[in-house]
Amino acid sequence: MTTKPIETLRGGLPDRYLTPEDVAAMLAVPIETVYHWRKRRTGPPGFRVGRHIRYDPAAVRDWIDQQTARDTA
Repeated sequence: MTTKPIETLRGGLPDRYLTPEDVAAMLAVPIETVYHWRKRRTGPPGFRVGRHIRYDPAAVRDWIDQQTARDTA
């Protein structure tokens, strides 16, 4: 049984690198937003595997924590 990315994030870090679609689903934002963040370097850090973009789940979690801390400060 597969879980949705948002359920994976709530339950802990997934054991695989995330796709832009996974990040968009987790954050409930359009995929275009994730690509825009990458272009402007304002979102979670991603990296290329050939022609594909992937995100380290720990880096995404750190980015979310930074955004939360910034907004509550």
